[in-house]
Amino acid sequence: MDINNKARIHWACRRGMRELDISVMPFFEHDYDTLSDDDKRLFVRLLECDDPDLFNWLMNHGTPGDAGLRRMVQLIQQRNRDRGPVAM
Repeated sequence: MDINNKARIHWACRRGMRELDISVMPFFEHDYDTLSDDDKRLFVRLLECDDPDLFNWLMNHGTPGDAGLRRMVQLIQQRNRDRGPVAM
């Protein structure tokens, strides 16, 4: 997926699982444009992971084996914590 195709990335962020939607969508909407190209690639790679894995990682029920994906999960969690609760 092209890191500059924001419409497609936005679509990929919509997971259909509320817990994932409230973690991934706000990060995309508020933080994606501020990421480096390398971090954008990592984010897109993360979106290509299976929902159960993504859910477990974002809910702290495990961590990705890949160091880059692990860092991206931590970044999403930190930015979402800093931003505070969102209404969906």
